Amino acid sequence: MQTEDYQYLYDLEESFWWFAGMREIAASLLDPLLPPSDRVILDAGCGTGGNLEWLTRYAGNNGRVVGLDLVATALEFCRTRNHQYLAQASATELPFAEDSFDLITSFDVLVQIPGEGADDQALREMQRVLKPDGIAFIRGAAYRWMRSGHDEALDTQRRYQINELCEKTRHAGLQVLRATYANSLLLPAAVLRRLLLKRLGLADSGSDVKPLPPNWQWLNRLLQRALSCEARWLRQPQTSLPAGLSAICIARKPARKT
Repeated sequence: MQTEDYQYLYDLEESFWWFAGMREIAASLLDPLLPPSDRVILDAGCGTGGNLEWLTRYAGNNGRVVGLDLVATALEFCRTRNHQYLAQASATELPFAEDSFDLITSFDVLVQIPGEGADDQALREMQRVLKPDGIAFIRGAAYRWMRSGHDEALDTQRRYQINELCEKTRHAGLQVLRATYANSLLLPAAVLRRLLLKRLGLADSGSDVKPLPPNWQWLNRLLQRALSCEARWLRQPQTSLPAGLSAICIARKPARKT
């Protein structure tokens, strides 16, 4: 990512339809698993920190939320948001002791880590630093055939089928509790856009995370409503969406046998 991309991310994380809507979906999936309690939480790959404040909903009165990112520029934006608990490191080498966290989130981070098997190593590290019975929330971009100019701009390394993401999670020693696609209602539009650009010979270039023109703000509200609708569906236990632009896996670290 370029410095400009981090600025866009910082400016848009609170109100841009994708970020706001995907937080609603994450809440629908996590709320039933995380009743009020004090928790220590890690956002592994926190970017500019837009999700750190949101995650305090699960930290209770005496917990804390820690943000980790490899890029110093991202952490500077986190400090601008007044976040104090920050670490600069790779998700493949978490600088924490075993059994440190009650909840770890990975929002579209595994897809970005370069190197063969780097995502598997990051999952093993998450398993290591989770407490027994701790929860991992893992989200990544779906479908290799949906790779676009957005992926090129952000140097995305991989995309997942939901079964593939679940298998990697299990292989790391975590028990999968729930898995689903998300951003499903907008999948047909994304596919049509991609095919249309290809047919017209137009380049699909640059990151999709950019401010909408003022006269297009209505589209921001409309797109967020689509994700809000999915969030309501996913509040139903055991509900999963069969296709979508994102793959989500929620897993638990098994308790130690006595």
